This record gives sequence, structure tokens and C-alpha cells, in this order.
Amino acid sequence: SVYKARLEMGRELARQCPTDADIVCGVPESGFDAAYGYSMESGVPYGMAFVRNRYVGRSFILPTQKGRARAVGLKHNPLRPSKEGKRVKLDSIVRGTTSARIIKSLRDAGAKEIHMRISAPPFIAPCYFGTDIDSKENLIANKYSVEEIREKIGADSLVYLDVNRLISIKQGTDIEYCTGCFTDKYPIDVSGAGKKDKFD
Repeated sequence: SVYKARLEMGRELARQCPTDADIVCGVPESGFDAAYGYSMESGVPYGMAFVRNRYVGRSFILPTQKGRARAVGLKHNPLRPSKEGKRVKLDSIVRGTTSARIIKSLRDAGAKEIHMRISAPPFIAPCYFGTDIDSKENLIANKYSVEEIREKIGADSLVYLDVNRLISIKQGTDIEYCTGCFTDKYPIDVSGAGKKDKFD
């Protein structure tokens, strides 16, 4: 199941990179399951960082930067009492729009440290098979190193799940899946495909 896969991704990330934090939080809503898995494996307590406005759609798939920035500001509302003075571990990143804004909002709410632990490898290439992973020029990991991304989003540290660790979670199953958005190597030839955002 998607839930179990995300849970295992969080567990694997905790094994790859333990974090000295006071609380583990997922960014609503896709990051919740991985954050819970990270918490279970690491022993760091799981908690809520935000109240999410459920009437705002998925910000990272909106066609313009201005629209994405506006949606993020409306969507995530930090919970000050649960974060003030604490070292927080977060999970979620695609373009970097959401990450930079939520990190700032958590610092404004009193978080002492913010450590991003991403339960997927960096997105460096688009997905042509149904997932909303944008064209290369819009993917932050395609343009910047991990350290440069950390600086841009304002985190104290940033670690992505290693692609080989991601692949390892399917051991014992007959499931195969594409890693093209992480490796730029696809199971079929995509050289004739158009730009992913050509209809925006």
C-alpha cells in the first residue's frame, strides 16, 4: 500500500540519517506517513507542526510561482505551543516553495532548529507517467546542490533518502517501479516527449 511504502521510506531515512531532534513532523499531508515512520524508527516523538487549511489544493502543482506562494501562505498554519524552543525534523520538498515558507513560519513560531529529512531522493527530472513532477527547470534539485538548497530554504540541515535505500524497501515483494524522476533514466525512451509544463 502507499501508506506502508511511505512508512517504510521514513523508517529507512531514520536508519540512513538519525537526527538529534525533539519532535518529528510531517508537512500536510503527504509527509505525515513518512514522518511517522521516521519517528517509530528513531524514537523521536511524533507531533503536529501545522493545522492545514483543507480548502486549499496542492500548492506544488499550481502553474505559477505567484499562485504557489499564495497557496502556501493560506494552507499551512503553524502550531506555536508545540514548536516553541524545540528542534524540529520536517519532511517534504519538490520545488522548494513550500519548504522555504514553512521553515520561516516555524522559526517565527519559535522553533529553535529545523532539520529537513526528505523521504525521497532529490527530484531532478520530470515524470511522464502520471505523477505531477514538473519540467527540469522548475525542480530545485536539478539546479542546486543539497547544501545550496539547504541555504535557500533556510534549514539547519537537509538530507534526502538515498535512491538505493528507496529501492530496497520493495524487497520481498514482486513490485517494480520507475525511478526516472530521481535518476533521469526511464524504463522506456522519452526523448520525444514534450515539456511537462507546455499546457500551463
